Amino acid sequence: MIVHPIDYRYGTEEMKVIWSEESKIKRMIKVEIALLKALAKRGYIDEDKVKEAEDRALKVTPERVKEIEREIKHDVMALVKAISEVLDEEVARWVHFGATSNDITDTAVATQLRDSVEIIEQKLKRLIGLMCDKALTYKDVVCLGRTHGQPALPTTYGFRFAVWASELARHYVRLQQLKDRLLVGKMSGAVGTQAGFGKEGLEIEEEVMKILGLKPALISTQVIPRDHYCEYVEFLANLSTTLEKIATNFRILQRGEVGEVMEDFGERQVGSSTMPHKRNPIDCENICGIARVIRGFVEPMHQSAILWEERDLTNSSAERIILVEATVLTDHILTKMIRIVERLRLNLERVRENLESLGGMNLSEAVMLALTKKGLGRQEAHEIVREVAMRAYERDTSLLEELLKDERILSYLTEEELREILKPENYLGTVEERIKKVLEWVRDVLGDR
Repeated sequence: MIVHPIDYRYGTEEMKVIWSEESKIKRMIKVEIALLKALAKRGYIDEDKVKEAEDRALKVTPERVKEIEREIKHDVMALVKAISEVLDEEVARWVHFGATSNDITDTAVATQLRDSVEIIEQKLKRLIGLMCDKALTYKDVVCLGRTHGQPALPTTYGFRFAVWASELARHYVRLQQLKDRLLVGKMSGAVGTQAGFGKEGLEIEEEVMKILGLKPALISTQVIPRDHYCEYVEFLANLSTTLEKIATNFRILQRGEVGEVMEDFGERQVGSSTMPHKRNPIDCENICGIARVIRGFVEPMHQSAILWEERDLTNSSAERIILVEATVLTDHILTKMIRIVERLRLNLERVRENLESLGGMNLSEAVMLALTKKGLGRQEAHEIVREVAMRAYERDTSLLEELLKDERILSYLTEEELREILKPENYLGTVEERIKKVLEWVRDVLGDR
C-alpha cells in the first residue's frame, strides 16, 4: 500500500531512483565490494576472485535482504549475509572485514548525496540562466516598485529578475563550497580507530574511497560527524526559502488587482471545481507549501547530530526520512520553478497601467530631491511634498495637479520640469548598470566566460 505523496505525487523520477530502497542496497553492496577490492590489493584475497564476486553480489535482491532482516533484526548484517551466501567461501569470509555498519551506510549515503547534488547543481544552473535571460529581456520594462505592499518608486522587471538571479547564484556558490565537505565516506571501524585493519587502515580507507569516487572523512567515530549532513540540509532549506520567495512574488503579481504576471495555464486546465473562470497559481502555491516542509527538517537534523560518545542510534531513523524527503522535495520545487520561469508571461499593458495609475504619486521622492537641488532644505522639501501628496489623496487628484497649485513648489520648479520629473523612466538610477554587473558576476560564477 502506497502512503507517502512522494511515491505518487511529488518528486522527479531521476531523484527518486537515487533514494529508492533498491538503489540504497546496490550502493551498499558496491561499498562492500570496494572494501574487498582494497583488501585484495593488499594480498588478502585473489583479485580475480573479487571481480567474479562483484557480478554475483550485485544480483542480490532487496527482497532477499529484507527476508534475512526479518529474522535477525539488523539491516546491514542482513546485507552482509545476503552477499556472503552468493559468494565462494574463500571470498565470503572477507566480506565486511574490519568494517562496521556505518562504514557501509554512511559511505553509501555519500554516493547518494553526490549524485543528488549533481542533479541539483545542474538544475540550479539552468534556473539561474533563465533568470538572467529574463533580466535581459525585461531590462527596459519599467514597473511599479512596492514596499510594504504599497506603491513605491519605479523599478524594472529586469531588475527584479537580476535580484533573483544573484540570490540563486549565491546558492550555487554555496553548493560548490559544500561539496568538498559533504561528499566524504569512511572505513574506520567500530569507534573510528581502524583497529580491525591495523596499520593499513588509512591506506585501505583511501583505496575504498578512490574506487567509489569519494574523499575519506578527515576523522570519524563509528559515524561520520553529522555536521556534514546539517550543513547540507541547511543548504536545501536556504535554497527552498529563495524558491518560496520568488514563488510568493509571482503569486502576488498574479493577483487579479495586479495582473502583471501569469504562470502557464494549460488549454484544458481546470482552476476550480465550482468556479469555471479560475486560473489559480497552483505551481507557485505548491512550491511555497513544500518549501515549508523542507525547512522543517533543519531542527531534527541538528538534533540528530547530538550523539553519545562514539555514537548512538537516535539519528538513524530520523535521517532515513530527513535526507530522502529534503532532497527529493527540493529537487521537486526546483524543477517546478524552472518550468514556471520558462513559461512565465508578463502582461505589459497591465504593467504600464499599474505604473501610471498613481498619477505620479510614487515619484514624490524625485520631486523632493529636485526641490533640494534647487536650494530648498531637504527636510522642508519633504514636508511640502508630503502635504501636497496628502491633498492629492484626499481630493482624488494626481500629484502633478496638486503640485501645480502650490506656489511654494512653483517658485523652484516649472511645469515642464515637474512633468519630466514625474516620468517613471527618468527615475531609475543605476538600474541598467546594476543588472549588467549581476549578469557579469553570474557568468563568472557559472564559468560561462
